[in-house]
Amino acid sequence: MSEVRIGVDLGGTKIEVIALAPDGATLVRTRVPTPRDDYDATLQAIVDLVASVEREIGARGTVGLGIPGAISPATGYVKNSNSIWLNGRPLAEDLAARLDRPLRFDNDANCFALSEATDGGGAGARAVFGVILGTGTGGGVIIDGRPLVGANAIGGEWGHNPLPWPAPDELPGPPCYCGRTGCLETFLSGPGLSRDYAAASGSARPAQDVAQLADHGDPAARAALDRHADRLARGLATVINLVDPDVVVLGGGLSNLDSLYTRVPELWTPYVFSDRVDTRLVRPVHGDSSGVRGAAWLWAPTV
Repeated sequence: MSEVRIGVDLGGTKIEVIALAPDGATLVRTRVPTPRDDYDATLQAIVDLVASVEREIGARGTVGLGIPGAISPATGYVKNSNSIWLNGRPLAEDLAARLDRPLRFDNDANCFALSEATDGGGAGARAVFGVILGTGTGGGVIIDGRPLVGANAIGGEWGHNPLPWPAPDELPGPPCYCGRTGCLETFLSGPGLSRDYAAASGSARPAQDVAQLADHGDPAARAALDRHADRLARGLATVINLVDPDVVVLGGGLSNLDSLYTRVPELWTPYVFSDRVDTRLVRPVHGDSSGVRGAAWLWAPTV
């Protein structure tokens, strides 16, 4: 069991841990609620989870962590996290001391993308773009099995670029927590879809309800999903023009919208600077376990 890899997915509402055997098989997987707004309690929850897993498997493992935001190369502190109690904190240093071993960290979207590129929807592809469409909108780029972190640790952060080719009624766009307006996240996230439906219908409903209403013939819900697919297609077209990935894998709650996998490739073609588009848009294989699996795979030999 010396090659056991432990992954931790630190989310805004839950902390999940997994232990993977050398062949990728799951040995243990468990989760606890995140102690929101309490940095020290968050650290202790992670330490307790890792200790619990190692007791259960009877071995000490490598530990990789997927976090919201990133570890700043400039300061060593967390930045850009929507779990704001982590920002400006020396999370990497504090956890390495408490767990008494070297750790590897990456953005949660990069971990999702790494999982799907390793043995999921993008397995075998050289270039994979992993997309998170959930409470936020994140992304991760995997090239030859390695996350593209970048000089500023923001590789793949397409959610805070502006919506491309906007229509007049899409300007200036909704305000974003990052301080700007019109970010892709404000349109493509679950809350973004809910906001769009509410603006058109006068009824506030969560994103999953909008999808169900569309299935039952609600014209406002169908129109909202059509707008969402078109905006997603425009956003992904800019990624294809820049990175030219072999595969785009969708994750997060909105990845369950079946219509995206046919509509978006139809819609992105006019925006891609090519005579044809061979990039494939695929579903995730590991679903909501991809983030924590990717954290474990941060210690894979190719990374």
